[in-house]
Amino acid sequence: MLQLVVPAYNEQDRLPRTLRELRRFVRAHRGTLGEVEVVVVDNASTDRTADVAREADSVALPVRVVTCRVRGKGAAVAAGVAATDADVVGFLDADGATDNTALLEGLRRLALGAHVAVGSRAADGSHAQARHSALRENGARRYRELTARIVPGVADTQCGFKLFDGDLARAVFAELRTTGFSFDVEVLARCQIAGASVVEFPVQWVDVPGSTFEPLRHGPASFWALATISRRLRPLRVAAAGLAAASAVPALHAHERPAGAPSLALVGGTAVEA
Repeated sequence: MLQLVVPAYNEQDRLPRTLRELRRFVRAHRGTLGEVEVVVVDNASTDRTADVAREADSVALPVRVVTCRVRGKGAAVAAGVAATDADVVGFLDADGATDNTALLEGLRRLALGAHVAVGSRAADGSHAQARHSALRENGARRYRELTARIVPGVADTQCGFKLFDGDLARAVFAELRTTGFSFDVEVLARCQIAGASVVEFPVQWVDVPGSTFEPLRHGPASFWALATISRRLRPLRVAAAGLAAASAVPALHAHERPAGAPSLALVGGTAVEA
């Protein structure tokens, strides 16, 4: 089963189209996608977001609504992931900016062995149609430079489409502390620290008017969050490095691993099986 989390704050206008298009896509690709459920997280909206989500519920695409009173995209996605139990869990934006074909490619990457498949506007083969201001573009460029130090190998941490091994997602999001727009960075960094395979894949992405992100309002907080995330995860990186060094001369060789033993462990507390 595949469960898709959709964080939504005052999305009564954009959400219906996103769910409608997703339902059509799921119907057309049922053989590949299998059973799919959408978990819409109403993030303290003041409009009819929850109502339009419930109205979209159907046999073809079940839609469940979860309420998150803690404001922030990170808090909303974490609440949605906590409400899942599927083998594969993902999240996508309420505006439907990423083309639904990303579902097929993301699942293919997981089937090939990745634990996390990240839709990336920076990957070769991507097409991104943006309508951002020069201020936002410059800020985004600097932001990517900083995130590269925290999540090496991932060029676009902020595209709103990602798929995860379900158990890994629930374990990592349970540890998440970043509630705002920079939550993706902490999530992906925690996955890497846990030893998970994180891969990017190209997407078709179109900027949809109506974003709640405002550069002057949210930009400074997003940059500050990166410093906080880096500081918060430093002890986990040190611990992970220590474990890696210790495993260089293992008491139990990989080929002698008992059947069923987990191959991943979330440094910092929660065990994660591959």
